[in-house]
Amino acid sequence: MPLPFLTADRAFDAADDVALPFDDRDRWRRPYRPGPWRVGAAAITLLLASYVLFAGVIIALTDTVSAAGTVFVIALVMIVAALRMLRMGVWVSAHGLRRVGFLATRTVPWDRVVAVRTVQQPVRWLGLPRTVQGQAVLLTQRDRSEQDTPPLLTTHNADFLARPESFDRAADSVEVWADEYRRG
Repeated sequence: MPLPFLTADRAFDAADDVALPFDDRDRWRRPYRPGPWRVGAAAITLLLASYVLFAGVIIALTDTVSAAGTVFVIALVMIVAALRMLRMGVWVSAHGLRRVGFLATRTVPWDRVVAVRTVQQPVRWLGLPRTVQGQAVLLTQRDRSEQDTPPLLTTHNADFLARPESFDRAADSVEVWADEYRRG
């Protein structure tokens, strides 16, 4: 018995004449699962936050309340950072395409999207300054040049490192969303 609430997979009948497998197209959805690097980094951050919370309890019992409060705030910042890491990525809906970063979120309505395409180019390895040869999904907008916008997805980011099949599925999915809604 499948448990669809445990996975990102949704029930989708291949015989349907619908190109996009989602029931509610107005909800923002990530068209791929978060990668193991992203999930692992968030899990380690949450583990460290639990140690900081434990230290905060010990400090609250033995020291001043203000010192414990400071430690609790640090733990809260760590928890928020871990949750934000998990939200990062590309999200799509009938309203447009949304790129969620660690500090900023940018939404592009479909009527401003000219093209979404996959290209071979040097890409950053896990977001670090080091670049390697890989593939990237690029967004071309009406009012901006392609060089002004960072890639939506790359084969070497935290979601797709060492997972080329997942990158191909995600790139195809984002391109399908763009083709579907650009035409109107």
